Amino acid sequence: MTIDYTEIRDAMVEQQVRPWDVLDARVLEVLGKLPREEFAPAPYRAVAYGDIEIPLGDGQRMLKPVVAGRVLQALLPQPGEVVLEIGTGSGYVTACLAHLAREVVSLERNAGLAETARQRLAAQGLDNATVETADAFDWDTKRRFDAICVTAAVDKVPSRFLEWLRPGGRMFIVHGRAPVMEAVLVHRGEGDVNAARTESLFDTEIAYLAGAEPAAEFHL
Repeated sequence: MTIDYTEIRDAMVEQQVRPWDVLDARVLEVLGKLPREEFAPAPYRAVAYGDIEIPLGDGQRMLKPVVAGRVLQALLPQPGEVVLEIGTGSGYVTACLAHLAREVVSLERNAGLAETARQRLAAQGLDNATVETADAFDWDTKRRFDAICVTAAVDKVPSRFLEWLRPGGRMFIVHGRAPVMEAVLVHRGEGDVNAARTESLFDTEIAYLAGAEPAAEFHL
C-alpha cells in the first residue's frame, strides 16, 4: 500500500501541532511542506508523523513533531539570522531552521549521523546548513550567533553555550532531571554574558546531550 505522506503531514500539523499552540504561520508552513519521512531511518518512515520519538541510534531520537514545532516557534529564527544548532541528529530540525534562517551551523558528535544528515539536507537542496562533526564541549568558535537551538537536554545550562550568542541573542534549551524537565528560552543581555534572562516555556522530557547528563548519585 502506498502511503500518502502529504495527507499525513497535513494531519500532523492540524491534529498534533496546532492544538499544542504552535500557531506561527512561518513555522506551520515549514512543518507542512518539509518531508519528515525523508529524515527518519528507513524502518520508521511509515511512522514519521506519529506523536512519538523515533530512535536514531547512539542513544539519540528524533523529537516528537509537537516538540519540534514548539522549539521552532520559541526560537523563531528570522530570514536574516544565523543559527547554531547543537545536536543535529536526523537533520530534520536543522532543515526546518534552514528554511527559517539565513544560515545554520549544526554540531553532531556522531560521525555517521552527521554524514547522513548532510546527505538528507543536500537532497532537500538546502545549501545554507552546514553540519560539523564535533562535540559541543570540545568545539569552539569566534563566531557569534543570533540564536542557538539545543536539541537535547542538559542537567545545567552550560555557560560556554551562552558565550556563542551575540548580545541580545537567544537560546532554546531543555534542562533539569528526568522525568521533570523544563524547556526555556535564555535571552542574553546586551553586555556581560552572565546578564541573561530565562523565560520558562513548557515541561517536557527528552534525551540528554552527551556530556551534559546529571552526575551519578550514590546513596548509602
